[in-house]
Amino acid sequence: MLYGEAPVKTQCLPFRQIPHASQLFTDFLSWVPPVRQFFPRPPNFSHWLKDETGRLRYDSAIRAQVSSVLEAQNKNWGASSKALDNMARLRAGATAVVTGQQVGLFGGPLFSIFKPLSAIKLAEQATAAGVDTVPVFWLATADHDLAEINNVNIPGPDGALRNLATPTQSVPDAPVGSVSFGPEIDPVVEAAAGLLGESEIIGWLHESYRTGENFGSAFARLFTRLFTEWGVVLLDASDPELNRIAAPIYRAAIERAAELDDALLARGKELESAGYHQQVKVTPTSTLLFVLRDGARTVVHRRPNGSSEPDFLVGDGKISQAKMLDEISSSAEHFSPNVLLRPVVQDYLLPTLAYTGGSAEVAYFAQAAVVYQTLLGRATPVVPRFSATLVEPKQQALLERYRMSLPDLFHGSDALRETLAVRTLPQELQSAFEQADDVMKNSLAKIQDCLAHLDKTLVDAAINAGSKIHYQLDQLRSRAARAELRQTEVLARHADLLSNMLYPNKALQEREIAGLYFVARHGLGLLRDLYDAIHTDCLDHQIISL
Repeated sequence: MLYGEAPVKTQCLPFRQIPHASQLFTDFLSWVPPVRQFFPRPPNFSHWLKDETGRLRYDSAIRAQVSSVLEAQNKNWGASSKALDNMARLRAGATAVVTGQQVGLFGGPLFSIFKPLSAIKLAEQATAAGVDTVPVFWLATADHDLAEINNVNIPGPDGALRNLATPTQSVPDAPVGSVSFGPEIDPVVEAAAGLLGESEIIGWLHESYRTGENFGSAFARLFTRLFTEWGVVLLDASDPELNRIAAPIYRAAIERAAELDDALLARGKELESAGYHQQVKVTPTSTLLFVLRDGARTVVHRRPNGSSEPDFLVGDGKISQAKMLDEISSSAEHFSPNVLLRPVVQDYLLPTLAYTGGSAEVAYFAQAAVVYQTLLGRATPVVPRFSATLVEPKQQALLERYRMSLPDLFHGSDALRETLAVRTLPQELQSAFEQADDVMKNSLAKIQDCLAHLDKTLVDAAINAGSKIHYQLDQLRSRAARAELRQTEVLARHADLLSNMLYPNKALQEREIAGLYFVARHGLGLLRDLYDAIHTDCLDHQIISL
């Protein structure tokens, strides 16, 4: 399906055609019967958004408390008047479409920009349908995987990816929201500026990523500026006050640890019986909480002992349930949820109409649904986020020149080089191969027809012989292509450029290349163009020609 003429063209590509797409995710998009038991709603937001509002239960006292925290946080980051207006609407009774992401360096990969755009689009769709809704972005500042977020890939002038990383450190396994930058961030910002070129984005990088800021606050300052027009409400999940508000959920996670563990183990078996995978491995000693110990985020394990009050293990230490509950009451800011409890905490704190996320998050929600039902009595629907590959004019020209499309890149750079070489063989040689193909097909068809009248047992032998002939001809064509490739270095450069920019590291572009790269090159107008290109009825990957 093709949408629009200007300024960008968008085409849908089914996820089933993309390598490594999970069966659970593609079945969810198709809403086939086996997957329906794991999700409260189908992926089509417009079909149920009005009905879902009747299932929302949100405490007015929590609304007031959370609204105050959000106003303080966002004002500190330089919130726009639109963001302040959205927070006022939230305080007054609006629902929320929520998304979230790890706070990656310089805003992280491209899909980190797609997420708030998705939340904005869905919130405006709900509001237009009569359900006042605002977009909220959850900053995963409690996450402790520093190695995953302290670097980013930015293409250089030749299209090759340059990985920029900051050496900023803290104690091992510290929440990334507590990891602050020192002067070591300055040369990394300068390196990014050298790759991105002059634009107002560079000024924002210098303002956001500087000594004294941490990964969370820098990310928040940058995104506040990027999404000024829409006023996305940002939420820092590490805020002590928010954790104190969430304390009842943390207490329930301890008090009902065995029940929750049993429910998750049962859900895991149900998923596997249906032919799906478990995104998170659950064990008989799992709990849903982390606790800070000496600045490090430490897993809380359950230690069944046959009594009604099991002990818990935190690192090498054993702690009783009563003491654990006391610590939650006195120091809730020391606790944080794991990936299966996080969305439940989110929707205890927010009046969430829907969450929008990618394939991995959809899989999380399939498991987390049993935690939702146990602790909140309602599972929040998940909606696929906008997913896209951006094709710039240079890459588009190469695709057209070689008569290719994005799926042609999915076989790897070596195969791509060979494909380009095949398509640039001398026309006389290409015609000779094509003529040979036609002659063989016609000749073999006649032979098979004659053999069918003579002796039908020989037909299979003829088919087998024909396959071998075709194989040998294809091999000869490939050898000719490789010979052409050796003689034409430009083909290798074109293949590398297409691979690096459109399917880098054998993964979708949105997962590998910094979103800021595209905004710096095409200006803030790109965000508006992308917003306009989002079609919530397209649940698959979109190819956008800029």
